[in-house]
Amino acid sequence: MTTNIRPVQEKDLPQLHHMICALAAHHGDVPDINPSHLARDVLGRIPWFHVFVAAGEGACLHGHTALLPRGQLQMGIRGMDMHHLFVREGHRGNGIGCALHNTAITHCKNLGCHGMTVGTHPNSAEAAAFYERRGFIRRDGSSPRFRMTLDQPPT
Repeated sequence: MTTNIRPVQEKDLPQLHHMICALAAHHGDVPDINPSHLARDVLGRIPWFHVFVAAGEGACLHGHTALLPRGQLQMGIRGMDMHHLFVREGHRGNGIGCALHNTAITHCKNLGCHGMTVGTHPNSAEAAAFYERRGFIRRDGSSPRFRMTLDQPPT
């Protein structure tokens, strides 16, 4: 199975919308995203999210990651929050999540980011373990928030 990780394109929006809704449902959320807001937020004049997709053969998308800028102005530190990392059922366990994460790291480094953060659902031990294997460190406390400094490559 060949998968190409690339920036989201307009033709991807219907499938991206479907994946966003699937991830929301997985977490017990009720999605309230419409196609025009999605287009504005990922492809607009000033995109709010940096989105990469895992494109399979044909027009099928297997997953996506969405990054949201964050920073500490007083410290001159740039960072990104990995707001989404999603791989469709049936495509999990094939390295797509790792490939999306690697693309996110490269993108963040290219933007001069010092680090990345990510949060998981409190009951998702599998997601927490994935991020820890990828080099994220759990932040203080029991919160399911993790951080990664980009000065060192992931394990």
